[in-house]
Amino acid sequence: MELINQLIDIFLHLDKHLGNIIQTYGTWTYGLLFLTIFMETGLVVTPFLPGDSLLFAAGTFAGFGDLNIWLLYALVLSAAIIGDTANYWIGHYIGPRAFTSNSRFLKKKYLDRTHEFYERHGRKTIILARFVPIIRTFAPFVAGIGAMSYGRFITYNVVGGFLWVSIFIFLGYFFGQLPLVQSNFSVVVIAIILISLLPMVYEFLKERRHSTETQAAAD
Repeated sequence: MELINQLIDIFLHLDKHLGNIIQTYGTWTYGLLFLTIFMETGLVVTPFLPGDSLLFAAGTFAGFGDLNIWLLYALVLSAAIIGDTANYWIGHYIGPRAFTSNSRFLKKKYLDRTHEFYERHGRKTIILARFVPIIRTFAPFVAGIGAMSYGRFITYNVVGGFLWVSIFIFLGYFFGQLPLVQSNFSVVVIAIILISLLPMVYEFLKERRHSTETQAAAD
């Protein structure tokens, strides 16, 4: 429970936490950002880490002048691409065996949800999933299990990573230079978090409605 409360606090006050990290660690902040994005995209046990909101916040601080935009962009883009690549090979070597235990994080429903996402969107999943929390973490893992060859995967990985990082980093960089955003940054970050959660809410409501209709038809 304490861990959950800490994560919620980080999400809701990302501006303060990132600002303090920049002031405390200086250039080491780039390494921490690289590691966070790598873990969020590359490890199936850490889908709860901030992704969209962190990229936006980092871009905003670059707009403030606290981070170098081009160094930041190069590092987080590399982290996103390398993370997905690592996740692909983890899926390739471990596969569904990782979901045989009742793990707190490796929930089979995440795997099933990602499979459904593949069925609807096909090869574009690796690109589209970049913008859907949790699915973003599990999509390369499922691709590695056998949904996609590596040659095809790496192309979609690079394109998806480029679009995802570019949109959120430069959106944050642009808005970070606006006085209105600078004075209401916490509100903006919360809005980004809520927007990034909309696809998950949609999928949940859609799945719930489908289950209700299936049950009603069975009755």
